[in-house]
Amino acid sequence: MTPLDKPLRRELVIEETAYTLTIDPEGLRLVPKGKRKGLALAWKDLVSGDAAIAAALQASLRSP
Repeated sequence: MTPLDKPLRRELVIEETAYTLTIDPEGLRLVPKGKRKGLALAWKDLVSGDAAIAAALQASLRSP
């Protein structure tokens, strides 16, 4: 296996909107292309099962 020791970035399109997906040793981040804020998920949250809680918390912080 190749260790994940630096960020890996890929572009993807979801419902005609471009996003940048960054995978790094801390976790993953999905951000609309050209923006700075987006969704972030730590690997430890994913493994422990707290991923849904972390996603809900981030969504509540972005709501107006």
